[in-house]
Amino acid sequence: MTAHEPMRGVSVILVEVTTDAGLSGIGQIHGAPLKDICDWVGRLGEVVIGMNPLEHVVIWDKLFALTCPRPGGFLAQDALPPPLPRAARPQITAAIGGIDLALWDIKGKAAGMPVFRLLGGENRPVLAYATGGYYRDDGQPDGMAEEVASFVAKGYRAVKIKDGGGTLVEDIERARLAREAIGRDTLLLLDCTAAYELDTAIAFSRAVERYEPFWFEEPLRWYLQPADFRRLAAATTIPLAHCERDLHRFTVRDVIVSGGVRYVQFDSTRHSGFTESLRIAALAEQHGVKISPHQVPELHAHLCAAFPGASFGVESNGVPDPLWSGMYKRRAQIRDGYVHLDETPGFGIEIDWDFITRHAA
Repeated sequence: MTAHEPMRGVSVILVEVTTDAGLSGIGQIHGAPLKDICDWVGRLGEVVIGMNPLEHVVIWDKLFALTCPRPGGFLAQDALPPPLPRAARPQITAAIGGIDLALWDIKGKAAGMPVFRLLGGENRPVLAYATGGYYRDDGQPDGMAEEVASFVAKGYRAVKIKDGGGTLVEDIERARLAREAIGRDTLLLLDCTAAYELDTAIAFSRAVERYEPFWFEEPLRWYLQPADFRRLAAATTIPLAHCERDLHRFTVRDVIVSGGVRYVQFDSTRHSGFTESLRIAALAEQHGVKISPHQVPELHAHLCAAFPGASFGVESNGVPDPLWSGMYKRRAQIRDGYVHLDETPGFGIEIDWDFITRHAA
């Protein structure tokens, strides 16, 4: 579990888009509730039937515009759905993201090249960091040090642990144990899952600076704003990382421009897709901020390869979950702490549909 919630299983929604030219693409969504998101994928899919699948910006803009009022929209006079409900925006943007990722997979296949080459990137290994050190049910750190040390033994050069779920003394001790386990030559990343008020975050960061964390991720509670991140950044030497839960580029823009965050973790598979991630990556590059997309390294490594000067790397699970390990017939491989892309068109993935059928919700 994290400081915020238990994790009893893993899930993914696969979105397949098929064209009249015979090409198909696969997108992924990591969100909840699964049924609600699937319903939105179906409803939004009906809106884009017949559109050119290569016009990803036109399709994205059309779908995202449905979240806002428009002249006569509530009467559906333009043959489009009425403005979509505000309460469902997380699920709607997740559905848009799944469709958008499938379109990028199609785009690469239509061009006969991997997505990273479509974007002008080169085939180079992309740094992956290993996430582990989750809390046990009793909250004790037993086994955490051994687990993160095993990531280093596998070749990872950066390791992330969960923190922020105990008292301040206990949280500081977790950072100490992790640093002791991985040594000083491996980067230590701390993820506190939005656990702290500003004053507590400042106290924690100053206490753990001696353990040389590479970043302090999601340090502040969900309702705190860019100004609070800027104040925290001014009070600590540890760079801040954030934005994996943002729905779109506009809130990420405010965090980037405020100057408080040095690493942006926007997740294409949670909200708004690859088109939005590209916009965020370009903005981050302009402001000297690095991108480090959250999870799904086999997709997000393409983004990092396309922005080599503005990329730190991608996240991977130090102990791969059984769904991720079994759902692919083909995907980018992680070896010695790097994602190794290949020249397969699109995102370079092939789904094992027999595995998916056996484990379908």
